Amino acid sequence: MASTTPARTRGMTGIGRVLVIVYGIMALAATGRSFVQIVREFDDAPVAYTLSALAAVVYILATLALIFSGRPAWYRVAWVAIVFELVGVLVVGTLSLALPALFQHPTVWSVYGIGYLFIPLVLPFLGLWWLIRHRRATS
Repeated sequence: MASTTPARTRGMTGIGRVLVIVYGIMALAATGRSFVQIVREFDDAPVAYTLSALAAVVYILATLALIFSGRPAWYRVAWVAIVFELVGVLVVGTLSLALPALFQHPTVWSVYGIGYLFIPLVLPFLGLWWLIRHRRATS
């Protein structure tokens, strides 16, 4: 019997699908936030708002890479995007606590994603865990 599941999500577990949904929500939220910040107040905090836009791009890329992670190239892209996200949230989160003057305006990753209930801090760990668990599926 032929499967009616699209090839891109075949083999993706329930947890993988939830992960893609959460990444998609974060992509939308970060994109919306950065767009509004850049349009309304870019001159007030160009670094913070550029970081929010960068976070949005990373979340979009990670979402797509996870969707297509059954393909070896996309699996590698997922690793790069999620590791970049993890480094970003750790660096920006730490800097926003250690040097608050740099981040007087919040970004998606400020204080480890406090404005998003710390989802930006937890999400890359879950993403990397999922990628490790599913690496043989791409070999």
